[in-house]
Amino acid sequence: MKKLLAWLDNRTGYQKLAQEALYENIPGGSRWRYVWGSTLTFAIAIQFITGIFLWTAYSANTTGAWESVYYIQFEMTGGWLVRGLHHYTAQLMIILLALHLMQVVIDGAYKAPREVNFWFGLFLLLITLALSLTGYLLPWDQKGYWATKVSTNLVGITPGAGTALQKLIMGGTDYGHHTLTRFFALHAGVLPALLVLMIVGHVYLFRRHGITPKQPLRKRDEAFWPEQVLKDAVACLAVLATVLFLILYPRLTNPNAHLGAELGAPADPSEAFSAARPEWYFLFLFQFLKYFPGHSEIVGAIIIPSLVMLVLFLMPLAGRWRFGHRFNVGFLFALLAGAGLLTYLAKRQDLSDPTYLATLKDAHRDAARAQVLASQGIPPEGALALLKTDPYTQGPKLFAKNCASCHRYDGHDGMGGMPTDPATAPDLKGFGSVKWLTEFMDTNQIDSPKFYGGTKFKEGRMVRFVKRDIPKFTPEEREQLRKVIIALAAEADLPAERATNQMNAAIIAEGRELAKNDTMRCTECHEFRTKDEDATGPSLTGWGSREWLIGIISNSAHERFYGKRNDRMPAFGADNVLDMHAMGLIADWLREDWPLPGQTALRK
Repeated sequence: MKKLLAWLDNRTGYQKLAQEALYENIPGGSRWRYVWGSTLTFAIAIQFITGIFLWTAYSANTTGAWESVYYIQFEMTGGWLVRGLHHYTAQLMIILLALHLMQVVIDGAYKAPREVNFWFGLFLLLITLALSLTGYLLPWDQKGYWATKVSTNLVGITPGAGTALQKLIMGGTDYGHHTLTRFFALHAGVLPALLVLMIVGHVYLFRRHGITPKQPLRKRDEAFWPEQVLKDAVACLAVLATVLFLILYPRLTNPNAHLGAELGAPADPSEAFSAARPEWYFLFLFQFLKYFPGHSEIVGAIIIPSLVMLVLFLMPLAGRWRFGHRFNVGFLFALLAGAGLLTYLAKRQDLSDPTYLATLKDAHRDAARAQVLASQGIPPEGALALLKTDPYTQGPKLFAKNCASCHRYDGHDGMGGMPTDPATAPDLKGFGSVKWLTEFMDTNQIDSPKFYGGTKFKEGRMVRFVKRDIPKFTPEEREQLRKVIIALAAEADLPAERATNQMNAAIIAEGRELAKNDTMRCTECHEFRTKDEDATGPSLTGWGSREWLIGIISNSAHERFYGKRNDRMPAFGADNVLDMHAMGLIADWLREDWPLPGQTALRK
């Protein structure tokens, strides 16, 4: 082994390099304030190592990007850990850079002859921020897509070249495949190469000029090894422990939570995402721009940030004088305090904004749903197709947009919102179920706002029958009514009631016969399993089924339903307001007919 090491030293001279590195003199001895450079080097090493592993499984195209990140997060062995390390280490790097910058400025380590090294450090800060910005888009999820779109739109307001620069970044006139590939090329190729060059230059200049000790010196000089190495190692372990804690924290608060970095729902360019926010370290700028509306946005987005960077670059020149150094320290503290205050204000406003909170809740629901559906297989069209064809996520959105102006769903608009106008049509939560029908036939509820209270049928024959005749029913007749309700609910064939319907087969058969006799009087107005040209109410054959629901959504004024007695309900299908796919999604959602893990959706 000695001969091998001697041969290697003869060819490379590594022993001299190691000697110079380990036994470099530290004026005033080792200090904890000197660990920030080493922790940054450690964090960058983690980023490069984990980035390579992520690269091996990532697909930089709009169809496969989300799918590949899903694979890394949930399928690849240890993928959640690799992605978590990469994500949270990038977050901590921003804090480490800020601490390192503060230490350099406070200690005066930016003064002559270290000006160029300070400028190298500022370039490293900008490159790190650019890496964070470009990496945010790569999962191609909703929050990353829309947050990136907002941030890159700021480029478009650059005087003169704004439009051309934005088009160059986007790879065209809109965000898509070329945007993603360009961001990936920057994130995984160009920016890391620049980062390495800046680090090499930064370290070289640091080695050339040595450490700038904080005056006065507290103790005698020491070598880098072993005291400072020990402090650096402890600091690096603290960084790693913090990252691992952030990765594991979700599981500490929720046993069912996923570990690692968050993955939102697949990006949907056709559906705006009002809860899109940049990462926390850009949140201060997001808040700052609120104070520059309209055409003044250029001041907050370009002019003031450019002036701030100019002041930072001029710090080494101003620091030659005592007043200049004090100004630099004060300016840096004011800048960081201002950024912290703006971040706090942004968070506080979001937490008090019901629209933002509702959108965020929906985003979490869509993300969880996309992951459930993806676990069953992703179609060739991509993960977004899973949500576009999913009643669980699309149904309430379509209901809120097209139906909630009249109907309610458990008292709200389907998305949790509370319309200001009163309901003028029945609440459709549980429509077609035994419970819904039982409440509908309740004397105290049928003419309430939950059912016919807001419609022109409030004084109709159905309401009169329920309020005048049913209270006179004998116990035997009430039992017959219960069987009729079960039989009518069976027409809907709701997934949640199929098992019960199988057990109640005899009751259902009896209820169907009772629905036709004079006691229940159903067929006086309704058609039920027998063609009736004189029926004046909606057909009860297949009542509440998928086909029946699509039919009444399509055209409730059809003779099969309300005919001329239709009460203001639009003909969504006949008038081409909704296509068959959209009406099917609403019907499936109302029927709670959507696939669960390990199942496929049943269509009736």
